Amino acid sequence: MSLTTLPGVCGIGLRAPHYREALDRQPELGWVEVHSENFFDGGTPLAMLRRVAECWPLSLHGVGLGLGSAARPDRGHLASLKRLVDETCPASVSEHLSFNHSPHRYVNDLLPIPYTRAALDAVAGHVSETQDALGRAILLENLSSYVEFPGNEMNEGEFLAELTRITGCGILLDVNNLYVNRVNLGTDTDAVLAALPLDAIGEIHLAGYSEREGMLVDTHSQAVHDEVWQFYREVIRRIGPRPTLIEWDLDIPPLATLQAEAAKAQAILEGRDGLA
Repeated sequence: MSLTTLPGVCGIGLRAPHYREALDRQPELGWVEVHSENFFDGGTPLAMLRRVAECWPLSLHGVGLGLGSAARPDRGHLASLKRLVDETCPASVSEHLSFNHSPHRYVNDLLPIPYTRAALDAVAGHVSETQDALGRAILLENLSSYVEFPGNEMNEGEFLAELTRITGCGILLDVNNLYVNRVNLGTDTDAVLAALPLDAIGEIHLAGYSEREGMLVDTHSQAVHDEVWQFYREVIRRIGPRPTLIEWDLDIPPLATLQAEAAKAQAILEGRDGLA
């Protein structure tokens, strides 16, 4: 199963404020990513997404499946995602490596999971079930975290590496999330990156964090910070160019601002940003 057919350039997260402008003006966008759940109900949003998929390569990024939860993936959610995949034929499908539900309760958040063998076995089962249902491989995104579970048996990179080996899934490497964890938790990002199988990294995310009481919070509400740009340069030098996305979900700026951010990433991908 192919991990992604996205072009190796920078795209943007396409959000509701820009749907009409993007379709009317059809600017040069390398590719676009949308949140899968926003289109489960069909109707006008899905009709719009079909038009988008005719104009640019499309990535579907899920926020609600919760493959790191103890409970199995919700069958209704999986069925809705399957219908959307069949309707739009995306170049890539991704989910978060997170916990969000038990058999009796859902949490509207992306919660971290323990990196243990027991958790690995459970998550691998959920990922395999999801891929079997969709008939394709998916990418899993590393999370920003604000606490660590005691008793972790491996780091996040080692956990993801094992998950790709067992299930054949790929990795969506969120560089901003990894940087946030380095600052907040002292995560050894070199060790995490060293553990990742490079051929499994199918996509990269970049976004802007906020600062609250001395902690970095992954809010996707600002431009990418200089420190994250530098980290991104280091990552690209280490792993080579990958399809990269600019995410901006709160305080969304004009479309031209997102395009300018994407142009910065594209310059780094092509090695022409002029910085070492």
